[in-house]
Amino acid sequence: MDIDQTASTSMDNNSHKSYGPIAAIVVTICAFFGAQIIVGLLVGLLPSFTSWDVARVNLFMKHSVVAKFVVILLVESLSLWILWLFMRSRRVSRQSIGLVRPEIRDISFAIVGYVGYFLLFFGISLGVKSLIPGLNLDQEQEIGFARGSTGLALWLIFVSLVILPPITEEIMIRGFLYTGLRNKLPKIIAAIIASLVFGAAHLQIGSGKPLLWVAALDTFVLSMVLIYIRDKTGSLWSPIMIHMMKNGLAFVLLFMYKVV
Repeated sequence: MDIDQTASTSMDNNSHKSYGPIAAIVVTICAFFGAQIIVGLLVGLLPSFTSWDVARVNLFMKHSVVAKFVVILLVESLSLWILWLFMRSRRVSRQSIGLVRPEIRDISFAIVGYVGYFLLFFGISLGVKSLIPGLNLDQEQEIGFARGSTGLALWLIFVSLVILPPITEEIMIRGFLYTGLRNKLPKIIAAIIASLVFGAAHLQIGSGKPLLWVAALDTFVLSMVLIYIRDKTGSLWSPIMIHMMKNGLAFVLLFMYKVV
């Protein structure tokens, strides 16, 4: 190995260790909640810049697919921008969190990973149900969109549920958060913490409805599989595809075939 290559390797190792677990957790939480708060404040300012009153704005935000799509797009984009600002300040490369060039093998890893996740969750959910008979495995997750949508509205819903969240959540959780945790902690501990954070985010806390434990269990198992695939490939592309496949199946069942 020549001097330039050694120096390059040293710089890469330093970039991998430029932030640790505390910073990873704090920045992730700030990005997740901060983006929602900022976009919420922007929506709250609409009556000041339009002739609409608060009631009309609330009604529009509740029933307009376009409005919901714009809000989701802004929240997802702002979350990633907050992460990017932190990474830029610490000179963290995108490659260090798994944003590398995609490869053909990512597709095969995604297919195998999705099947593995499905079988693993099926087995674990049955085991947990036997231990906790009161667990409601049929509790529905709040998705925020009406199921009778067609045309352009349906496409916007597709992007809002199947495209945007997998990209943002994989970069944020399996990329940024897990990398920061893994820099100072054993991989298994880092994986469990990142997956617990991801699962907790799907409990629907603050929705006024019972905690969605089945979704938390589902997303915890999913996260553990995605982290395993991310470690195997060194890339976020397979996890992103697995996440899209999972959300895509739910989209088809809910909005196209209306199975549930």
